[in-house]
Amino acid sequence: MLTEDDFEAEEMSYKRLLLAVDDDDDESSRKAFNYACTLARTFNLPLGIVSVMETGDMNIYQSLSPDIIKSRRDDIYHDLNTYVSKARAFGVKEVTPLIGEGKPERVILEEIIPEFKPDLILLGSHRSRGNVRIGHVAGAIMREAKVSTIIVK
Repeated sequence: MLTEDDFEAEEMSYKRLLLAVDDDDDESSRKAFNYACTLARTFNLPLGIVSVMETGDMNIYQSLSPDIIKSRRDDIYHDLNTYVSKARAFGVKEVTPLIGEGKPERVILEEIIPEFKPDLILLGSHRSRGNVRIGHVAGAIMREAKVSTIIVK
């Protein structure tokens, strides 16, 4: 059993932040965005902002329609670029937009994290009937990511 004499405080620092934003949940994304921008600006850290176009929630007609796919992609790019612009306007010096398609948790865990190499991931929580809850994407990333994760309320 550890006692108060068995350890000392050690400084922790991060080098790259990754913020995951949910195109379907502006409220939780904005809170996490504000926190990520504050950290990135305060500590002069590069910030990656990722948004994933969920292909699993499309019906077969939608998934086969080039116009619907293009429209969804355009919406994701527009929203992601809005976040990037606002982060830069806030004073974050290095912001990288990252986009993927597929199951968000798989894309973030298997593609975005290995490529961007963050050491801290920030995600939003959801409100349901007044209660705060962690969504399935945030929960999967929190459980499976090999780097620190913060869920912002």
